Amino acid sequence: MDEEAIIPQQEELPDNSWKLQTLLIGGVLGALTGLGAAYLLTKRAEQKGTKLAISPAKGVQLGVMIAGLLRSILGLGDD
Repeated sequence: MDEEAIIPQQEELPDNSWKLQTLLIGGVLGALTGLGAAYLLTKRAEQKGTKLAISPAKGVQLGVMIAGLLRSILGLGDD
């Protein structure tokens, strides 16, 4: 009797570890970047002797800049 006929063949699963690794590295880098930015903002406000206050116009400007950064990051894979 042929042994290969008895044992069902297992399909090879795709290796998705790179996705998890990319998400973890991106999450850690994003958190560290955010903490660094917050630290710099609070340090500058302390040096000026004021409280940190971001106007709505500055918030919109920051949002547009972040959207541009994300668009640039997405374009990295197109090269």
